[in-house]
Amino acid sequence: MMGLDNPWALPLFGILTGIVVGFVARRQHFCTMAALERYWFANNSIGLRAWVLAAVTALLCTQSLIAIGAIDISQSFYITENLSLVGSILGGLMFGFGMAFVGTCGFGAIIRLGGGNLRALVVLTGLGLAAIAAQRGITGHFRVWVLDPMSFDFTAAGSQSTGTILSQATGLNLQYPLALIIGITALWWIFRSSDFRQEHAKIWGALIIGACISLGWVWTTTFEAHLFVETQIEAGSFVTPVGDTIMQIITVTGTLPDYGVGLVIGVFVGAALAAWKSNDLRWEACDDARELGRHLLGAFLMGTGGVFALGCTIGQGVSAFSVMAISSPIVMISIAIGARVGLGVLLEGSPFGFLRAISFRKNG
Repeated sequence: MMGLDNPWALPLFGILTGIVVGFVARRQHFCTMAALERYWFANNSIGLRAWVLAAVTALLCTQSLIAIGAIDISQSFYITENLSLVGSILGGLMFGFGMAFVGTCGFGAIIRLGGGNLRALVVLTGLGLAAIAAQRGITGHFRVWVLDPMSFDFTAAGSQSTGTILSQATGLNLQYPLALIIGITALWWIFRSSDFRQEHAKIWGALIIGACISLGWVWTTTFEAHLFVETQIEAGSFVTPVGDTIMQIITVTGTLPDYGVGLVIGVFVGAALAAWKSNDLRWEACDDARELGRHLLGAFLMGTGGVFALGCTIGQGVSAFSVMAISSPIVMISIAIGARVGLGVLLEGSPFGFLRAISFRKNG
């Protein structure tokens, strides 16, 4: 019987959770890049609202669990005392630019790979290797020597969670009330769209994805209390765990797979099951060397930028947002700007195409 003291149980829970996330995301076409493109170029906000709903669901679930004492996420790297502001901005811009060149993020690439997209395999391989290099390789030197020293210290506040900082400043425990205010405001924006209110499948899909991501806090904090090995407190990210998965596949690392590796594997399996059930399995490859080069460049930028920013669209946009980390909105705004600039280069031949789009929206 596999109990909580068995280190293999944690990645197994990651796999099971990932299967649900991958299946739902594939069936509902849950993709950050696609949501942004439709919003910018087709004035369609349904995908974006679904993505925000997933993030808000994770926020409310996580903060409710914290409020009742079910989880303790104080050791999460998202809310450590040091905030690398330059790393968050630069990493976010790099990730967004790379995401535009690839057409999706790391999470979306796993979803595509589940359907037989070999371009996604190229992207994930490049992303994973770039993440390893930025974490403990050649580009990691730049991070340690240049980015890490330019960090803001929030030791006096206890963490870089906005709820903790506000509570420390006022002397009142305002973490959960702040989460409710953010959540209610976001829910008002999400459901004010009558078009989105009719998308019942997407609504349920976003709710399930957000709840499953927040479950990561439950699994990792629970196992951390029972395992005799160090356990990383995490919810869901698809940059560094992709690199860790590659390392687990190709070499004996001396450590067992963690929750993040299990989640990556589970998302792939869930996406493959959804593609099989929908009869949507088909092999796809790059059309030419130019497309291959663009995907490799995008993968490098996402892997490197994701480590610099401590997360991706799911890692910072959902997981970090669920603990109200200051880095979350900074990174996500940077990712959005990077993605829009990347699309300007890719589709309009100019990195300043997004400025024309903004001007058009104001004048229109």
